[in-house]
Amino acid sequence: MYRIFKRVADFGLALAMLIFLSPLMVAAAILIKINRDGPVLFKQQRPGMNEKIFTVYKFRTMSVRTHDADGRELADFERMSKIGSFLRKTSVDELPQLINILKGDMSFIGPRPLLVEYLPLYNAQQKRRHEVRPGISGLAQVNGRNAISWEEKFRLDVEYVDSLSLKTDIHIFFKTITNVLKQDGINSAADNTMEKFTGTKEEVAQ
Repeated sequence: MYRIFKRVADFGLALAMLIFLSPLMVAAAILIKINRDGPVLFKQQRPGMNEKIFTVYKFRTMSVRTHDADGRELADFERMSKIGSFLRKTSVDELPQLINILKGDMSFIGPRPLLVEYLPLYNAQQKRRHEVRPGISGLAQVNGRNAISWEEKFRLDVEYVDSLSLKTDIHIFFKTITNVLKQDGINSAADNTMEKFTGTKEEVAQ
């Protein structure tokens, strides 16, 4: 029953926020366009609930250039524009995902939608993160975000699936607002975005 209520609430709140925040989104789009380094929106295929693939939308925060003049691959923080850094620190880059929520691809609260290439790398427990709609923010995001390991992220994602409730969502919602205001947990210790997931080594029983 709560899942039905959650979907209705997501739709209504996303529609209201799109209307209310449209001036801010237009301003962000103009700033990105002035920067003249790629399309305004970043679009990427991500797996959603039941591993159904959808296109996620975000404001572009990094240059489309992936290598420098000498052919060296640029790290994510080197590709980050000043405007992009601001948008990411304030989480304004996430606002186009309100469209994903209206479409039913995502929810406000849930495990973050990750890369399609990670699907074969999950173990059976980690795959359970796809039993609910992915979210703009989730239990892992308010408990360390890029500062915690992939394994801890997935543990928290599954914990969210098992504890899905209005109380849990309200707790995550308000903690997300607090973290955004504090700009807490944006980047990993390497001053970069999160390193790619390469799989979890299964422990061998002694």
